[in-house]
Amino acid sequence: MPSMETLRAFAATVEANDHVGAIERFYAPDASTRENENPPISGRDVLAAKERATLARVASVKTTRIGPLLLDGDRSAIRWRFEFTAKDGSVRAMEEVAWQTWRGEQLIEEHFFYDPAMIHKVRTAVAAE
Repeated sequence: MPSMETLRAFAATVEANDHVGAIERFYAPDASTRENENPPISGRDVLAAKERATLARVASVKTTRIGPLLLDGDRSAIRWRFEFTAKDGSVRAMEEVAWQTWRGEQLIEEHFFYDPAMIHKVRTAVAAE
């Protein structure tokens, strides 16, 4: 079971937009993640590489935790809002709930729940004059 201090440190790392660092620091070597009903992806190194590739496709991401951190034994839940700025300057946003299972102080499984239709255009870049 993770301590609340560990969960707070994890959330702070993600909110600082250090997504890869959060994986490397808090995930167990055999951790897995799953998006909605897609098959799980396993292995901390594989997950970190996938996150690096995702981040390379955008100019930036702003991550905000919405609401409290929920912790009950080995289970935790966090509600997130992500704003992705594309390389063309357009911004898209989505919210998700991360349902997590911990083994001691390491995240062993994370299941993300979100509505893919929630990603919507917030604004576009100002055209060059």
